[in-house]
Amino acid sequence: MPMKISNNAVSEAFVNGIPYVFSFAGIDSTKDHNGIGLWSFRYNTQTDTWDSIAPLPDTLGKIAASASRVKDLIYIIGGYYVFDNGSELSSDRVHIYDPNSNSYLPDGAAIPVPIDDQVQAVWRDSLIVVVSGWSQIKNVADVQIYNPALDSWTSGTPIPNFGNYKSFGSSGTIVGDSIFYFGGASSNGLQNFPIQKSLRIGIMDANDPSQISWTDTILDSSLRGYRMACTQVNGNIHWIGGSNRTYNYDGLAYSNGQGVEPLNRNLFLEPETLKWDSDSAIGGSFPMDLRGIAEVSSNTRYIVGGMNANQEVSNKTLKLEFVKNSFALNSLTGLAFELYPNPSRDFVFVTLKNKEKLDLILMDARGRNLEQFQIKENGTIDLSQYQKGVYFLKEKQGRAHLKILKI
Repeated sequence: MPMKISNNAVSEAFVNGIPYVFSFAGIDSTKDHNGIGLWSFRYNTQTDTWDSIAPLPDTLGKIAASASRVKDLIYIIGGYYVFDNGSELSSDRVHIYDPNSNSYLPDGAAIPVPIDDQVQAVWRDSLIVVVSGWSQIKNVADVQIYNPALDSWTSGTPIPNFGNYKSFGSSGTIVGDSIFYFGGASSNGLQNFPIQKSLRIGIMDANDPSQISWTDTILDSSLRGYRMACTQVNGNIHWIGGSNRTYNYDGLAYSNGQGVEPLNRNLFLEPETLKWDSDSAIGGSFPMDLRGIAEVSSNTRYIVGGMNANQEVSNKTLKLEFVKNSFALNSLTGLAFELYPNPSRDFVFVTLKNKEKLDLILMDARGRNLEQFQIKENGTIDLSQYQKGVYFLKEKQGRAHLKILKI
């Protein structure tokens, strides 16, 4: 990305058939309230280039907003402002961005309950469902549903007014007519905003989606998460990255003020059976402090920005190409090489970027070195002797790596 940024609202859109990734607002590498802005950017997935677009049309920088695409427009909803005296204010703004004209339209109708750090998902490419979140001084139980076609808000059946439902920093999606959201932080009358481990499910009435039946469950008490990216791929729901401790916008834990580290995890759920499984990436490649993910095709996703290890704000663009429940992770910045095809059956072709030669190491899924290669401009890596599965290719003199799937 053109700058390091975190807690930014992320969405996708298509311009003349080309998938673009968009980032709106967020916090810069200072992690200070003065580093909260309205910067906005777009990424052309075909040319692998970022450029700046007009900033969000608001009066103050904000974080913890969410962006959703409905048909051809992107709706950036909520978020909060931080003032010099440390006070915070939740936003009721609905910004509307038109990717085709690369311009903002007049704001949509204000959110009835100003909100930030909310769960936000799209139902049938027609309604944006906003669940819980933080409003001014508390977690709320509101379910607010926006109809872009009518520019109007309606109230959905609220979540139960319990601490295991109310949250901020949760994330979720809608599968069919069912809302799934997981994790987040709870106030529940407690100090330090403890992290949550509940999966909440809302069954929407297909004829009246504002009518929702809510249930919750803890499928595995060891699983929890905060500010994860959430997406649906191949019928399963993935929660990617995030952390297992709650923290403020500076990456410091609410509980003790110490730095929080990102989870190295791709957690996925089979909605029909409610079975969890997980995968991880070597080197801590999944950031935390994520407020969205761009869905550019049935199996390709992009994560942009966030916080890496040691609360370092990131400018990386991560391309995730799913095969079943695992994916090849391609960091589009900071790498001196590219490879294809990925996934691969037997051979991977390597092309160097701005280097005459490079020493590369092939590792297995546990991070053990298998082979070392010296590539000059371009070369081939033979995987035929290895079993199907996950491998990693990294620079010998660095930590940058790519995930390879042998199929």
